Amino acid sequence: MQLNKITDDQGTAPASRPFRRMVFYIPGYDPFHPRRYRELYRKEAAEQAKTSGYSLALKPKTAKGSYGWRVAAEIDGRAVEAEVEVLVWSDLVRSSMGKGVWATYGQMCRTAWIYLSSGALLRLIRLRKGPAIAALYPVVTLLGQLVLVAGLAGAVAAALAIQVHWSLGLLAAAAILPLGLRWFRAQDSRFYAYYLMHDYAWSAQHRGANPPALDARLTEFATRIRVAMTGGHDEVLVVGHSSGAHLAVSVLADVIREGPPAGGALGFLALGHVVPMLSFLPNAGRLRADLAYLSASDALTWVDVTAPGDGCAFALCDPVSVTGVAPEGKRWPLVISAAFTQSLSPERWRALRWRFFRLHFQYLCAFDRPRDYDYFRITAGPLTLAQRYAGRSPSKSRIETPVNPYRSLE
Repeated sequence: MQLNKITDDQGTAPASRPFRRMVFYIPGYDPFHPRRYRELYRKEAAEQAKTSGYSLALKPKTAKGSYGWRVAAEIDGRAVEAEVEVLVWSDLVRSSMGKGVWATYGQMCRTAWIYLSSGALLRLIRLRKGPAIAALYPVVTLLGQLVLVAGLAGAVAAALAIQVHWSLGLLAAAAILPLGLRWFRAQDSRFYAYYLMHDYAWSAQHRGANPPALDARLTEFATRIRVAMTGGHDEVLVVGHSSGAHLAVSVLADVIREGPPAGGALGFLALGHVVPMLSFLPNAGRLRADLAYLSASDALTWVDVTAPGDGCAFALCDPVSVTGVAPEGKRWPLVISAAFTQSLSPERWRALRWRFFRLHFQYLCAFDRPRDYDYFRITAGPLTLAQRYAGRSPSKSRIETPVNPYRSLE
C-alpha cells in the first residue's frame, strides 16, 4: 500500500500555520528514565540554536501517551510545533540487568559461545573492527577483574597460611573473592563492563530472536505510531538510536504491512545503528525480513546516519546490504556520515575523541561546525526528512558487501 510518494512537496504545510511534526524516539539499551533524553535535548538544542542562529524552546507535554515534551521553534523563517514522545522499554532493560555477579559471568560465557559458535563474531570483525572490539571489551574487562581479585585473594590466603594457619587463608580467600567482584560491579559507572555485557547478552539470548516481552512492546509501539498517523501532522518521524534503530525497523515494517492510514510524510532516522550484532545471528529471521521489506518500501523515507568516529556503531555499513537481504528494487536506507571530524571543531573533537560512549550519543547533540546533519533541524525544522535529503547522494565510503551467511527471513 502506497502511503506517500517521495516528492518535493511531500508533507508541505501552508505557510500561514506552523509546521506540525510528531517525533517518536526509540532509545537503545538504556535502563534510565526517559527524562534523561528530555534534558539532553533541552541542553543540546539550546547550544545548537545559539550556534546556528535559530530559536527553539521546550514545553511540557500535554497530549496523552508515553513520556515526552513539546518543542516550539522558528527555523529558516518558519514556525514549527513538534511533539516528541519516547517509546519506553527501559523497564525491560532494567529487568534484564538484575543479575548477580556470578550470573553475569554465566551470561558472558553463554554470549561468547553464541557469537563464536555461530561465526558471527569473526564476520563482525571483518565488517567493522571498532564495534567488534567494543563487544569484546566487557569480556576482557570482566575476566581481568576476576584475575585481579583472584590474585589478591590468593596472595592474602598464602600469607595467612604461612604466618597463621591454612584454614584462615582459605576463609580469607573465600571472603575476598566475592567482595572484590562486588566492588568492581559497584564501580561499573566507570567501567561499563556489566552494562555492556547485559546489553550483548540481551540481544544474543535467543540467538537473534526477540524475547516475547520485547515483541509485545514493539506491537504497542506500532499501535501508537498508527494512531499518530491519523493526527493531522505534516510529518511523523521515528528516530531509532543504537539498538533502538533495529527495533524501529521492525516496528515500522509492522506499521506499513498493516496499511496505516494515509496522512503526512513518514520518516525514519536511524542513528549509530548496531544492526549486524543481531542480524548476523542465526535466529534473527524476523529482523532480516523486516530489513528487506522496509528497504523496498515507498511508504517512508529512511535515512541512516553514522560516523567513522563512533567506535560503537557499524559506521557507514548499509544494514540491509551487509546482512545479505537486499531485495530487487531496494530503495533504502540513504547512508550518510555525520562526519564528526568535520562537523566538530578540532578543539571539540580532541575533547571527545577518546570518550567512546559519549561519542555514541553525539548524533543527539550539538555540533559547533554543523554540515547537513543537524538533529534539531530534523526534529524541529520546517522540512520533512524527504525534503531535507532530496537529491542527497549516499556516502561514497559506505559498505554494502554482504558478509552474513544467515539469510533466512523466517
